[in-house]
Amino acid sequence: MNNNSVGIVKPHFFTFAEPPQEMPLDSGGRFGPITLAYETYGELNDRASNAVLIAHALSGDAHVAGRHSAADKKPGWWDYMVGPGRPFDTDRYFVICSNVLGGCKGSSGPTSLNPHTGKPYNLDFPVITVGDMVRAQARLMDHLGIERLLCVVGGSMGGMQALEWAIEFPQRVACAIPIATTCRQNAQGIAFDEVGRQAIYADADWCEGQYSSQGRRPVKGLAVARMLAHITYLSEESMRQKFGRRLRQKEAYGFDFRTDFEVESYLQYQGESFIKRFDANSYLYITKAIDYFDLQRDFGTVEKAFAHVSARFLVLSFSSDWLYTTAQAKEIVRALKINHKNVTFCEIPSSYGHDAFLIENPQMMKIIADFIGHVYQEESAR
Repeated sequence: MNNNSVGIVKPHFFTFAEPPQEMPLDSGGRFGPITLAYETYGELNDRASNAVLIAHALSGDAHVAGRHSAADKKPGWWDYMVGPGRPFDTDRYFVICSNVLGGCKGSSGPTSLNPHTGKPYNLDFPVITVGDMVRAQARLMDHLGIERLLCVVGGSMGGMQALEWAIEFPQRVACAIPIATTCRQNAQGIAFDEVGRQAIYADADWCEGQYSSQGRRPVKGLAVARMLAHITYLSEESMRQKFGRRLRQKEAYGFDFRTDFEVESYLQYQGESFIKRFDANSYLYITKAIDYFDLQRDFGTVEKAFAHVSARFLVLSFSSDWLYTTAQAKEIVRALKINHKNVTFCEIPSSYGHDAFLIENPQMMKIIADFIGHVYQEESAR
C-alpha cells in the first residue's frame, strides 16, 4: 500500500433527530430518526480548528479515501487528494466525509427501514434538498465537537453543499472550495435529470417505487439513467480521444443492433457497474435535490445569497466542462465580488469534461493545497 495512503479505514454511523425531535425539512415537514454514515481521516487537534469536510457528488459516498480492507481493489473516490503529504494532508488536517441524507450507502434514504412499518421507506421517504443535506451534516459536526470548519470542499453536487454551508452557517466555515458547480441548476441540467428519472419510471420493475431490495429492482432503468448522466460528465474531446469511432472487436459494421462501437460498450459498462452499488429511488431523490438547488430563488438574487458569508472562497472550473461551465462558476465569483468577499478563481485547462475534478490533476492539487494551507496558517494565528 502506498506510504501516502490513509490505509485501512472503517465507516462510522451517527443517529440523531429521534422523535419527537425530528429535523425540520425545507419541504415544511419534519423527519427522524436520521442516520449518517461517515468516515474520518487524521486527528482533530486540541482547538478543533483543523477539520475539513469533503462533500460528495451525486453518485459518491462517505468512502473518500483509503480502503475498507486489504482485499479492496479500489480506494476511495478521491483517494489521491486525501492522505499524508496530499492536498488534504492528514498529518495536518482532520478530514470528514459523510454520505448525504437520501443516499444509499449507510445514510438514511429510501432504502432505509421505516421504524413505523419495518419496511423500506421507498417513496414514503420525504423529498429533501441540498439544504437539508447540509443541516444534517451540521448535526454531525456538532456530534464530533467541531464548532467551525477549516474548509468545506466538493465538486458538482458537493460544490453546491460547500456553497450552502458557507451561506447557511457563515460563522462555521473558514473557507469554501466549490469545484465544477453552479449557484443554480439550469434548464439543461434539469432536463438531463428528468430524462434519467423517466428511464427509471419506465422500468416495469420500478413498481411505482415499491420494489424490494430482495427482489426484482429497476436495474435497466437505472442503468440507462447512469449512461445518460455519464455522457454529461465527459467532453466531446475526451470521448473522441478515448473512443473516436472505433469498432468493438470487429473490422466492419455488423448491420444489426448488437454493440458496434467502443463508446457503446463503455456506456453499457458504466450502467452495469452503477446498478451494483446504487439504488434507483435514491437516484430519484438526489437528482430532485440537485434540481431544486437555486440560490437566486431562495434569496431573490445570487448577490443577496452571498451577502453575509464570511468564508474565503476558492472557486474552480474546468475548461471542457459543459455541464457546469466556467460561465456558471464566474457567476458565483461575480456575486462574491459584488459583496466584497475574499474570492480566488481559476479555470483549469482539462479535456476531461465535468469529471475532471475526480481525475488527478497537478495544477488543481497545488492550487487547493496552497489555498487551504494559507487559510490554516491564518486560522492558527487567530
